[in-house]
Amino acid sequence: MKLHMQILIALGLGIKRNWHIFFGIIAGIFVGIYLHGHGNALVANILTFVGQVFIRLIQMVVIPLVVSAIIIGITSIGDNKQLGKFGTKMVLYYGIITSIAVIIGGALALLIKPGLGAAQYITAHTAASVQTSVATAMEQQQGNILNLFLGFIPSNPLHSFAAGDMVPIIVFVLIFAIALARVGDVNRPIVSFFESVFAATMKITDWIMFFAAPGVFALTASAVSSFGVDIFMSISKYLGVLLIGFAIQMFIVYPLFLKFFSKVSAAMLFSAIAEAMMVAFGTASSSATLPLTIACCEKRGISHKISSFVLPLGATLNFDGTALLQTVAVIFLAQAYGVVLTPFLVVQIGLLAIIASSTCAGIPGAGLITIALILNGMGLSPEQLVAGFAFLFTIERITDMFRTLLNVTSDAVVAATIADNENEINYDLLNNPAAYEEIA
Repeated sequence: MKLHMQILIALGLGIKRNWHIFFGIIAGIFVGIYLHGHGNALVANILTFVGQVFIRLIQMVVIPLVVSAIIIGITSIGDNKQLGKFGTKMVLYYGIITSIAVIIGGALALLIKPGLGAAQYITAHTAASVQTSVATAMEQQQGNILNLFLGFIPSNPLHSFAAGDMVPIIVFVLIFAIALARVGDVNRPIVSFFESVFAATMKITDWIMFFAAPGVFALTASAVSSFGVDIFMSISKYLGVLLIGFAIQMFIVYPLFLKFFSKVSAAMLFSAIAEAMMVAFGTASSSATLPLTIACCEKRGISHKISSFVLPLGATLNFDGTALLQTVAVIFLAQAYGVVLTPFLVVQIGLLAIIASSTCAGIPGAGLITIALILNGMGLSPEQLVAGFAFLFTIERITDMFRTLLNVTSDAVVAATIADNENEINYDLLNNPAAYEEIA
């Protein structure tokens, strides 16, 4: 049996195990279509409220979960040599997966040229202005990148925590956790505290997951009701490029990556994290899905040592689905405005997409927001591309669902690969769905 069929069957088993969440997604699609055609402001507002309640409940635990998980993960690894080995592999694997995603997105966008269908909606004057800006500002990106990296270092960690700036938070917590690991047994009171925080946070997550089905239903219905079928015609190539790219990444890149770097079966891994994949699709938020991703991995074979270290960092820094989307979206805009895509400019877009995706918050809509970083590197701003952005945001929620599904899946793929490399995976449990402990 071909691998992609095995994966689909495995996902089917996961859907059977979590039919209530899948039913919420399907029901939300049909209700959204009905509301779009008939319109009911009261129902739409209620759905939006219910969906936002679900996201806020689960995002409520994200920062304490990330902080406690990283501290426990790093301090539990033990010696610095092992910590460096884990960290090096994580960066390498995430880098490989994200780079492949960017290459796939860029190649498909250059081949299919999705932006040409939207060019008719761009005025000649606006297109000329954009082309001039790109041509005269190509050398300005270096300073922007240096400033970007400077922003990763928090001048006031408490301000970063209050503002929810995840990348500076991660940088501070990593440094703090490594320091705890270096001071020896004197760290036990603090580590024990964060172990309690982690356990309590996971318990809260279990409670929140009882609200998963209605929450995902409301989010899906609200998203579908906000757009119509007709708008897809003018940007069908853009949507098609994204879906093809996402499918290649999911059904070809991930299985091949697992096969090349580990002994983990893609079919069984996808089955094990099916709940997380469906919630990621429904919420379009990798941060909101993080507690469930950790629970799926830990309760189905991947050790706590690996999950608590790799997954929180992945949910903050690894966004290959976002990088693919941003690459396609920027090339779409460039084609729509008639910008000449030289090889040098394409490489710039790809590199900036990797950086921009790593700064992207794991929340709905963040993927298109951080496109501004890529445009800045091209000498542009979103304000210059209002018409083009209108097309992107029309189907932003749908594309957001798919790119989040990829982000969450790739985090689990890397975690499983490192766990296999370090003998931190229970294959008897991973390969036996009948023995899986229920997440909620």
